[in-house]
Amino acid sequence: MRVFVTGASGWLGSAVVPELIGAGHEVTGLARSAASAAALAEAGVRVHRGDLYDLDGLRAAAGASDGVIHLAFDVESAFSGNFQGAVEADRHAVEALGEALTGSDRPLVIASVTLVLAPGRLGTEQDAPGLDPAAAGGPRARLATELVALSFAWQGVRSSVVRLPPTCHGDGDHGFLAALVGIARAKAVSGYIGDGSNRWPAVHRRDAAHLFRLALEKAPAGAKLHVVADEGVPIRTIAEVIGRHLDLPVVSVPAERASEHFGRLAGFLAADNPASSTRTRELLGWDPTHPGLLEDLDKGHYFHS
Repeated sequence: MRVFVTGASGWLGSAVVPELIGAGHEVTGLARSAASAAALAEAGVRVHRGDLYDLDGLRAAAGASDGVIHLAFDVESAFSGNFQGAVEADRHAVEALGEALTGSDRPLVIASVTLVLAPGRLGTEQDAPGLDPAAAGGPRARLATELVALSFAWQGVRSSVVRLPPTCHGDGDHGFLAALVGIARAKAVSGYIGDGSNRWPAVHRRDAAHLFRLALEKAPAGAKLHVVADEGVPIRTIAEVIGRHLDLPVVSVPAERASEHFGRLAGFLAADNPASSTRTRELLGWDPTHPGLLEDLDKGHYFHS
């Protein structure tokens, strides 16, 4: 299968690409910079230069493919104060990709987040968050993009949504876990908010890559999938592992001081977002085999200075 992958050179994409190639697929990757293009070419990937804002280019690349995996997200805009703009760009990109595949029965797999789910209870794949996407803020605004992708299931596209947990971990990760370690070093304490009982689901990036391939190959149209290995690890437990490895005290940070202590990570760190992947495992035969979050933390690579 000829597969067009956006975000192909990113943290998750750089695991998805070899997963696809290893299964015999031909990959074309979206590259917005010369450095990304060079990395993709070295990995044996055909390069399509452009970005999420080049909608005509996205349509052309999708139209020339046998299927699409959409992983890219404008993280720079999202974390520089324009999260809503990044969400809107993502939605427009999905619309363009879906339009190119309409009526073809080809797959369109998009990445979303478990944070679209209602907080405080175990979320399942079939949960339909009861909110108006247009009025949703923060990560839950991405529900609108989910709905756009799934609407193409009624237009001859085998579209599916893969919800990623807040932590997609592994050696080389520079995401939320690495940020927590950096904050602990800078503050000389390993902190959590309140009593730290709120939970993060998690997955190793290589297990995540495997599920994206399975979704491309056989997810039914309209499927909502959870790429979750750990249903919910208490944030306090994560802080304790970090504190042990860095030989730092583990402390509770009051909610009113969370933004001061954790910066832009505070909102995510306060979320209680347990999620199940039972239906996904049954539907696609996905079975995570790589280390869980706490085991991966204990391997020590997050603490290499």
